[in-house]
Amino acid sequence: MTSLAPAALNYVLPVEASPSQLKRDLYKAQLRKRTAALALIAPLAIFLMLTFVVPIAALLMRAVENPEVASTLPKTVAALSGWDRKSLPADAAYVALADDLAAAKTHNTTGALARRINSDLPGARSVVLRTMRAMPLQDANGKLVSSSKVKQALIEVDEAWGKPDYWQVIAKNASYYSPYYLLAAVDLKQDAFGHVYRADQSQSVYTQIFGRTFWISLVVTVCALVIGYPLAYWLSTMPERRANLFMILVLIPFWTSILVRVAAWIVLLQSEGLVNKALMGIGLTQAPLELLFNRLGVYISMTHILLPFMILPLYSVMKAIPPTYMRAAISLGSHPFAAFWRVYVPQTYPGIGAGSLLVFILALGYYITPALLGGPNEQMVSYYVAYFTNVTINWGMASALGALLFGATLVLYGVYRRFAKIDVSM
Repeated sequence: MTSLAPAALNYVLPVEASPSQLKRDLYKAQLRKRTAALALIAPLAIFLMLTFVVPIAALLMRAVENPEVASTLPKTVAALSGWDRKSLPADAAYVALADDLAAAKTHNTTGALARRINSDLPGARSVVLRTMRAMPLQDANGKLVSSSKVKQALIEVDEAWGKPDYWQVIAKNASYYSPYYLLAAVDLKQDAFGHVYRADQSQSVYTQIFGRTFWISLVVTVCALVIGYPLAYWLSTMPERRANLFMILVLIPFWTSILVRVAAWIVLLQSEGLVNKALMGIGLTQAPLELLFNRLGVYISMTHILLPFMILPLYSVMKAIPPTYMRAAISLGSHPFAAFWRVYVPQTYPGIGAGSLLVFILALGYYITPALLGGPNEQMVSYYVAYFTNVTINWGMASALGALLFGATLVLYGVYRRFAKIDVSM
């Protein structure tokens, strides 16, 4: 007993912590957990930011960038800052234009300027290039033209500089940022004073292209839903082992390139293909049907390619629905079809919404299938994005079309989330 007494005297009972101290300790513990979680996901987040978010943001910025005029003609833009855009500008603007074009000729930057002005005013490219080649302005004796005679000299080079139209285009594009490409992507234009108006009917093509894109995507989504819903229901009622076997067959297209599948449909749908031979063999048709290079071929191929994206969300939702609900409704006197429609189908709305949204968004951006199986009237927005990117090298127009398509996708997702929340709350 005596040997334990000193140890007992040195032992200090723990003091009960105060509530504020407990809160601080709990906050520090949660902060450490959050910091550890952020440290774990930080490499992936940084990688996605650098390889996905930043490039897309930079590409979308090109839809509003308009640097050609402002960077190539800085003195001219400054000289036109107070111009009324009705009559011809002052002589100082002509002098500034001559100086800017002479500098552009030295730095070889007139090509982009000529293309940009030509997009607003057809025929302006040749005027700008002809004027650039005449720089620096010289009189008959080979001497530089004085400032007081620059206006007359420019008009002699091309009489277009004696009209307000070309000066209005320069003044209108004086800013480094402009809605020009975004407006052009929906068939709108701006006049010399910044007023927005609709383009002529003969030049209005992009609204039709967007309408065609949304219509094709909607039809493909409906076809995928009509085919995928009963198939997903059939799979959900199978035993687990057999359902897994058939699900592998559904997933096989994911292991095959889209280009290969499109090429296979070209072989199947051609005039001498298996589809036409089968239809004529069973007597449904007397001659081969036109299934290629039209809208029908695009519908068939896109529905086949996107069908798994409809089946998977539907199957995952249907598999979680207890079969006892249907049996209970039938036992209470409901007709089997009424029980299916009123009891079972409403529980699959989340799967229908998720699958339809996924198929529709994927269909909006399709390029290969319409390009290979469709004709000129079946090309979607993505075809023209590729055209402006690879053929005409018009990044502004390509980015504007892509930005509008991206915006439409975000709106659709927002609408889906809104209705999904309402459905959950109900």
